[in-house]
Parts: sequence; structure tokens; C-alpha cells
Amino acid sequence: MNILILGSGGREHSLAWAIKQNPKCDRLICAPGNAGMDEIADCASIDILNGGAVREFCAENAIDFVVIGPEAVLAAGVADTLRAAGILTFGPSQAAAELEASKSFTKEICLTADAPTAGYARFTDATSARAYVQAQGAPIVIKADGLAAGKGVVVAITVEEALAAVDDMFDGAFGEAGASVVIEEFMEGEEASLFVLCNGESCLSVGSAQDHKRVFEGDKGPNTGGMGAYSPAPILPAALEAEVMETMIRPTLREMVKRGTPFQGVLFAGLMILDGQARLVEYNVRFGDPECQVLMMRLGAQVLDLLLACAEDRLNETRAAFADDHALTVVMAADGYPGSYEKGTAIHGLDNLPSSSLQEVFHAGTANRDGQIVAVGGRVLNVTARAESLRQARDLAYAMVDAIDWPSGFCRRDIGWRAL
Repeated sequence: MNILILGSGGREHSLAWAIKQNPKCDRLICAPGNAGMDEIADCASIDILNGGAVREFCAENAIDFVVIGPEAVLAAGVADTLRAAGILTFGPSQAAAELEASKSFTKEICLTADAPTAGYARFTDATSARAYVQAQGAPIVIKADGLAAGKGVVVAITVEEALAAVDDMFDGAFGEAGASVVIEEFMEGEEASLFVLCNGESCLSVGSAQDHKRVFEGDKGPNTGGMGAYSPAPILPAALEAEVMETMIRPTLREMVKRGTPFQGVLFAGLMILDGQARLVEYNVRFGDPECQVLMMRLGAQVLDLLLACAEDRLNETRAAFADDHALTVVMAADGYPGSYEKGTAIHGLDNLPSSSLQEVFHAGTANRDGQIVAVGGRVLNVTARAESLRQARDLAYAMVDAIDWPSGFCRRDIGWRAL
């Protein structure tokens, strides 16, 4: 098969890494890709938000299967354009992608499907939102309603923090994503993520993970896109996962079918777990980043078979096989992230690191300039390892981190601390 992966981050590199191992993959193209993906696939420079351009590229390159990574591509309706042209595609329609593109849409679905989640209110002006915050008190959660690259959420511990977050969002801190704001009840507990392949009402769990969103050790500092992750999530045992499937995932899928917008792709359920009970924090309509990296490390070559079964509506005859192991990834980011940071700094030592089914460095914000790997993004590398225990996986990953020579980068040194 000729396979095209759309995206340029660590998520897409890990997908490419897993798919490349499957003998069904004859040619792999990544668009636009990054320096790491360029080592295992052909990279193409196309506008992946332009469905017509992607469709033409597929026709010119005899593409059999397209895997869409980023949420922005899904929200732009690229999957619709490709499927209308008869191209087998993994990823939800533009209408179904509203489950991530609009926080308020997800809340409406949850209410209709009776899926357990936090109480909320939606606002389109700062004055009303500020009055609501002052009436509710803190702690409270302020969210940009639209897509904000994983950063449009503020967990405000004080009313002052909440009011400042409301003002920032309506003042354009997150662009159009903050044109409306969802304010939610603060939920106590521990977060975990469940990833489920879905097609209509058919669904198949492909693993759980926990990530670390705060930039500094001890879960301090501002939220980021994610500073590390591990899989599986100990706080989500099999019985609770089955309960989540019955109380959240399946009712949501039925409601989407009822609305005429069936969901096809991966549904990422962000969960808050307290005293053995789970409530939905949010849905995303793509693999998490960096959660995807640990899932791909554990799933390996079967990923292509699973994604094909999803796209071809064969999930009911498919199973995901997991070894009894653990994976952990450490994000190396540019100094200053998630604020301003320098681009173009050189990274050395990557060529000397192990590359196997147990250890891999997935690239995110990198480029190859005259044979030198340089950092061009905020989150730059995902140093990932798999082992029999989480502690062993952590030790392997940090040994690789310590072998990378990048003075302009940093990482958290406590990934996996909750489980360990």
C-alpha cells in the first residue's frame, strides 16, 4: 500500500514509525513531516489544510490510505474531501470533529447522552463570564471554546486567576478559539486518557495513558501541550475502562449517529478519576501528543491493521494485542516554552542513540539544515522507551535524554511520578 500521513509532530512521527514496520506498507509519505520522519519516509511539502491540494497529491501519487494526525486538519474538513473522492481515510468528518473543535458542542452531546461530566456554562462576552465566575467562586476551570493547540485551558485556583483568564481569552490570547468561553466546575481527582477507535457505533479500545501537562516538575507552572506521558494508566483498570465505554463512549457514538454525524477515527476521552469513578473532562478527535508516542511504542506494526479496520468498518472483527509492558516518553522542549523560545538551535548526539522496538526518539519540532538537526518548535523531541516495568522504561528514557547534547533544551525529570 501507498500510505500518506498528514502532520509534522511527534504524534505523526510515532504513527509513521509503527506503520512503517507493517509489511502492508510499500511506500510511506509524510506531509509536511519533520527531520525524524524524513529518515523513514518521503516528506512532501503540501498545504495539508487544503483538502483539494491533498486530494490532488493522492491522485498523483497513487495513495491508497490517508492517516490524518492533527485536529486542525480534521476541523478543516480534509477527511470529507478525501472520502468524497473515494480515498480511504482515517479520521472523522468536519461535523464529527466538532467534538474537539467546540467544547460547548461536546457538553451538549454529554447532556443528551447522559455521559458523566462537569457542570458548565458558555459565554460570548467577558462581562457575563466575569459575573458567573464571581458567583461560582474558585477553584474553577476556564476554557477557550475552540481549538487552541492544547493550551486554551486555565485551572484557576483563585477568583482573581479566573477573571484574568476570562479577560485574556476575550482579549484574543487564543485567537478565534477564545471568541466564546466555556466555564466549568472544577473536578478533583487524577487525570487519565482512553483511546478508542470508532466507526459509527462500533468501537475498540487501543489503550490508556497519563500525561503531564504542566511545564515544570511537581506539576507546577503553566499548561503545555504535554511534557511527557506513560502507558498504561494504572488508575484506569479494566473494570473502570469497561464502565467508561458503557457510560461515555457508546452513548456518545449513538448520539452522533442519531444526529447524522457518525464518528470515524480515534476518540480520545480525557477523564478525571476520583474514588474509582470517572467523569469526562473533554473529547479529542485524534491521538494525543505525547500519548500517541507511548501507545505506538506498545502497539507496533499492528497499528496499520487497526487503522485500516477502523476506516473499512471492520472493528467488530478486530482486536488490539498488548504485551504486558509499559512505555514512557519524555518531552524535550526549547528553553522558554510554552512562552517565547529561540528557533534554529543545534541538537547533537541523536545518531548515537538506540533505535529499536524498545527505545526510540520521535521528532516533533525539528528540521534538517545542511545535515544538522535543529529545533524549530516548542516541543522538539519525544524520548521514548518500553520495558517490563514503568520504572525500567523511565530509566531507559532518561538515559537517552542524558546522552542528547542540546544546551538550549530542557525537560521535566519526574515523568511517571504518580505511578511510581
